[in-house]
Amino acid sequence: MGMELRVLMVMAMVVALTSVASAASGTATYYTAPYVPSACYGYQDNGNMIAAASDELWNNGAACGTSYTVTCTGATNQGVQQPCYGTTVKIVDYCPSGCQGTIDLSQEAFSTIADLNAGKVYIDYNLV
Repeated sequence: MGMELRVLMVMAMVVALTSVASAASGTATYYTAPYVPSACYGYQDNGNMIAAASDELWNNGAACGTSYTVTCTGATNQGVQQPCYGTTVKIVDYCPSGCQGTIDLSQEAFSTIADLNAGKVYIDYNLV
């Protein structure tokens, strides 16, 4: 029984490390309501834990409906000190060319990972 438990623990650690290692890095910004219409769902309400995908993720609309875990890793400017957290968001919109972040989060989603005063933060993100 002891050996089985050790094997399970090692497997769990490998899975956890694999998911961390596969995270992509980028930046997140935020936009404010109203969140409709969106490029993916028109006037359908998808709540407020949503995001717009930049060209990097958009893939001609294939990103619509995908979910990402987004974790703040630090501020992009030195003047803002804040703790960083993570959340899960659903892609519902397209962030046009010239978008300032890899993922443009709703204001509510951004405020769960960082202080809104930061405006833009470094992130790691994973497809869920």
